[in-house]
Amino acid sequence: MAQSLRWMAAALLATALIACQRRELATPAIPESTAQTARDQAGDASTSSVLSPSDLPTSGLRLNVPKASLRALADATFRRGRLDMVEHQIRARDVRDPRVLEAMRRVPRHEFVPREFRRYSYVDSPLEIGHEQTISQPYIVALMTELLRMKPEDRVLEIGTGSGYQAAVLSVLVKEVYTIEIVEPLAKRAESDLRRLGYDNVHVLCGDGYRGWPDKAPFDGVIVTAAPETIPQPLMDQLKTGGRLVIPVGPRFDQELVVVNKTERGPFRETVIPVRFVPMVGEVQKERPAK
Repeated sequence: MAQSLRWMAAALLATALIACQRRELATPAIPESTAQTARDQAGDASTSSVLSPSDLPTSGLRLNVPKASLRALADATFRRGRLDMVEHQIRARDVRDPRVLEAMRRVPRHEFVPREFRRYSYVDSPLEIGHEQTISQPYIVALMTELLRMKPEDRVLEIGTGSGYQAAVLSVLVKEVYTIEIVEPLAKRAESDLRRLGYDNVHVLCGDGYRGWPDKAPFDGVIVTAAPETIPQPLMDQLKTGGRLVIPVGPRFDQELVVVNKTERGPFRETVIPVRFVPMVGEVQKERPAK
């Protein structure tokens, strides 16, 4: 009898272990602390009103927010998470530009996140978007946008459209955004999402961003969301004097976020923080030193 009970206990334990393994395989690769934050935010959001006066754009700030994008903000499921993202992940750190903070409040990140990861849209983490690419961590999007120091009349070149989220944030702050994506399915999906949400001042090109977009140059700012090991010279050439380039530079596990200010006396380079972006691919790979 005792031996039979031991066999039954062993069988039940094995069944439980298999069930746990299946659950782990089916769960998105999101840290438990991040998942808990998302669950907390979703719970809080269920009791929130759709929009409150504090959610409305701050008076005096010039932002080109399309109506379709504003309608997407009416989803109460994500309201609390979006506002907490700006307050606790971005403003509480070191991003202070009020226009950038307002842009982060006004652009619905969840609309650029694949449906299976949408519940994590406003946690402080990059998320997979397919084709071995990611949508950047919200703090990094805000930081890079602030480092550009853009004005409403400016034109910006972005290399690495990805999900289209960074381009959408830029589009409410500047006159025109020109963005290039080398992965065709991502370029098509981003363009579709940007059109659907009303970001009509974003122009998407599918191609290799190494040489920029010469026909639309020069640009007041250039932002790169994939990391080359050295700064592509064509991007510097297409930057106006007085403009700024924000770019991650370095090999996969040793990258730094760099700002280059192009002046009449030449470029001035400043290193900001260590970062980790997907590597830039395409023609830029020809410049990588032999191992």
